[in-house]
Amino acid sequence: MADFKTARMNMIESQIRPNGITDGRIIAAMSAVPREIFVPLEKQSVAYMDEDVLLSPSGDAAPRCLMEPMAFARLVQLAAIQPGDFVLDIGCASGYSIAVLAHLAQSAIAVEQDGALADTASDNLNKLELNNAAVLNVPHADGCADQAPFDAIVISGRVPTVPQNLLDQLKDGGRLVAVVGDAPLAQAHLWTRHGDNFASRADFDATVCALPGIEIERPAFTF
Repeated sequence: MADFKTARMNMIESQIRPNGITDGRIIAAMSAVPREIFVPLEKQSVAYMDEDVLLSPSGDAAPRCLMEPMAFARLVQLAAIQPGDFVLDIGCASGYSIAVLAHLAQSAIAVEQDGALADTASDNLNKLELNNAAVLNVPHADGCADQAPFDAIVISGRVPTVPQNLLDQLKDGGRLVAVVGDAPLAQAHLWTRHGDNFASRADFDATVCALPGIEIERPAFTF
């Protein structure tokens, strides 16, 4: 039987601490959440490797992944989530990201547009008795305007752009983090809201799986 506790601690010591994660609350959360329950049974032995773990068949039009631990930890640290925060997680897949965020925030909501994954994520939250988080089967691009505003929004996958309607769901002073780019190697960005204005900055490079459902609107071609 695999020793997942040891694998989890090895992940922390070899992937998380050496890569600039200084927030002890993130380290504690990722030490507490059993990553192996969020991947298919046949993938549990690689749940803690330093790469994205494929959750759906590679032949799917939009394959879904569990984001690699280091990139995820750096993205969450960039969001600077505080214990009293209300957080939105966009594209939680099987639920690992929302489970970690639930340890950091007062409450958290995830939106997941794949119905089967949304059900799996909800089941996993119930297994871990995380009562301050919920998963909604909602298109990623919609976010969760009914519950807005949020102190922080985490987009759990690479996207080509961040729609204005998601930024609008931030509180004044709120933060949104996402890995943005069309190519596999992209950049993590932080957006902050100041009244009706938004500031952004690039922070670090990351190679993470694309998140479907958020696209750049391009004008129709005309002759």
